[in-house]
Amino acid sequence: MPYTSQSMDALREVGDELADATVATLFERGEVGQFNTLMRWFSEAGQDLPDGLPEVAREYLRATSAPPSWVDWGEMEKARLFFIDNNVHISTALSFAAMPACYVVPHIAELLSATHALAYPSRRMAETGQFTVYLMRPDAFEAGSRFIPAAQKVRLLHASIRHHLRRENRWDVAKRGVPICLEDMIGGQMMFSIQVLDALHRLGIHMSADGAQSYYYAWRVVGSMLGIGLEHMPADLESARQFSDLYMTRHMGPSEDGARLTRQLIDLYEEVVPGTVFDPVVSALIRYLIGDTAADWLDVPRSPAWDSAIQTAPVLLGVLERLEDNSPLAAWALDRLGGLTTNLELSSLTRGRVMQYAIPEQLKAEYGVTSTASRTNRWTPPPLSDPPRSGPPGSGKASAK
Repeated sequence: MPYTSQSMDALREVGDELADATVATLFERGEVGQFNTLMRWFSEAGQDLPDGLPEVAREYLRATSAPPSWVDWGEMEKARLFFIDNNVHISTALSFAAMPACYVVPHIAELLSATHALAYPSRRMAETGQFTVYLMRPDAFEAGSRFIPAAQKVRLLHASIRHHLRRENRWDVAKRGVPICLEDMIGGQMMFSIQVLDALHRLGIHMSADGAQSYYYAWRVVGSMLGIGLEHMPADLESARQFSDLYMTRHMGPSEDGARLTRQLIDLYEEVVPGTVFDPVVSALIRYLIGDTAADWLDVPRSPAWDSAIQTAPVLLGVLERLEDNSPLAAWALDRLGGLTTNLELSSLTRGRVMQYAIPEQLKAEYGVTSTASRTNRWTPPPLSDPPRSGPPGSGKASAK
């Protein structure tokens, strides 16, 4: 379907009826604390629901306990193999392109700030990384996996934020639409799918067209499980490009929340980099992947030497990929190393804990809510969409160009 400013405006009026009704009932009955306590023990698909779970929550969990009936499992397996082959690169793109893309949309940065734990700034990255790893495991949709319960809890988390902001009248629905509306949910889906693929392309990663499409397909499945109707989601990478470009053009810009969240992200990864000499590489990589305009909006520091040096990354990665192509042993070793690196990064972010995605009984006080594949047929990104005739000054794309 073609996306227009008018059709996108309509999506801003829609939330998630099922999850919203579930959360509203839990709050009305004073059952949120009981629900969160019991749900800490519910983390695997097929697990018996705990005794004492509120009935409305039990009904929601039963209704959302299976993947969509239309899933093509062959496509999902291709997506998993694509992830295995590119897991380090995908983790890099998620950290240094997708997350900053979230922060460059002011109202999204505001929402994230409302739920961010300042004493634990890595939580958002930990949740995103853990969620993606769960999705790409071979047993992601089988009994014993952690992905389906994670998706169910994330959906309720989004609904709880909508509940708080609307009940406390802290969000101008008439002007801004529903908080975490359908447009924003699809926008987030684009940031973690096509904008990740854009970042991989920017890094010079060789991706087959078939592999890229399968990876995007997996995120369509995720979107459906997070409450996005199939009729609203871009059907393929070409329509995803149209939606992503229009969404970013409509909303991206500078904000204090975005700059603060970006600073937290940079600080987090500078702590991971040994010593201090290489610290500027973090900012340089973000700037390289999202472009100077978006980076300036987010107050990403400039470092002329490192900003120039980072542009050699595609050459260095190309050498590794040629080695991987020409040697099965090297391919095996690099895949193993990639998996270990991704797991090490995730372990550092989560501090060895499982992220619980609990329903917040209140939002942050400072926000003001007090609560009661093959390498042939190489993929190249779809061309940029024509921007709409009207839009915010200085608007543009946040994904790699």
